[in-house]
Amino acid sequence: MAQLIAIDNKNHLNLKVDASKAELHGANLHLVPAVMSEFSNMAVQYPLMITKHADTGQFVCAGMLGFEAGENLFWQEGEWQGLYLPLQIRRQPFFLGNPEESATQVASGDYVVCFDSDSPAISADEGQPLFNENGTDTECFQEAKSCLVQLLQGELANKKLVEMLEKMQLLQVMKMEITFANQQSTTLNGLYTVNEEKLAALPEEKIAILHKAGLLPAIYALIISLGQMHNLINLKNKRLAY
Repeated sequence: MAQLIAIDNKNHLNLKVDASKAELHGANLHLVPAVMSEFSNMAVQYPLMITKHADTGQFVCAGMLGFEAGENLFWQEGEWQGLYLPLQIRRQPFFLGNPEESATQVASGDYVVCFDSDSPAISADEGQPLFNENGTDTECFQEAKSCLVQLLQGELANKKLVEMLEKMQLLQVMKMEITFANQQSTTLNGLYTVNEEKLAALPEEKIAILHKAGLLPAIYALIISLGQMHNLINLKNKRLAY
């Protein structure tokens, strides 16, 4: 459980973050949450799926990094080997604080930026500072805030996407059994994707609705990204060979 502390330029003027160690937060993830704005970047390397949150039961968009819990096949030799680092990893160790206690914050969207005090990326000695000597944000901290904004906006966009897919009955359960080079096999469960046949059969007016909503690129990215399953299987076979 992350220990979140609200950041301010008085108490944390000398706080630093080591971006390379931030990647450690993704070392043991087999699924990483993804937002629509990064689908095109992720689709060229990671299979994109839709799954259900274990606690809430809500649909979540995610990139697939491995075939079992705790397995990130893109984590090799102590670092992330993927070409694109997902926003959920890139934003570490920063979070948006929960503004529940302040109705004003909720109304204005003025969220508090927090850091995880238990993160290996947080340091008082090494890494990039969050603030300049005069207390203004450094470029490093500005980039972190930008990631948080993209994620916050992305959650709303994802919700719109999933609701439309459900409304048009375009979601289908993925059924895939995979046998690796050592004859070990696994079956993918709890994952959803877009039903291509139903998408192709949609009447023009519904396609127009998806187009107007700006959802078609994301839908096609979900479909195209499944080709990266071959890459993921290849990475698994290489790991099993050692």
